[in-house]
Amino acid sequence: DTRIGQRNLAFFEAKNTGNEPVLATATFNVTPFKAGEYFVKLQCFCFNEQRLDPGESATFPVSFYVDPALNSDSNLDEVNTITLSYTFFPVRK
Repeated sequence: DTRIGQRNLAFFEAKNTGNEPVLATATFNVTPFKAGEYFVKLQCFCFNEQRLDPGESATFPVSFYVDPALNSDSNLDEVNTITLSYTFFPVRK
């Protein structure tokens, strides 16, 4: 449960199911899209490339808050839930 304006910590898991090491990065998505401007990442594994060896799993933290200005945006009156998701993909060199 996340409170608006409060610093929060979430964790995301990734696993390399391949046979080779992978250097990867992540992009994030916030839904509903119109709430995205109020989602503020303070620290995120997505800021850096991550290496996972074959079969390796890792848990990655994200420190964030939801800007209290969201409460003043009448366009978001019906929003009760904000979902954060990540897509983890190999870096092409």
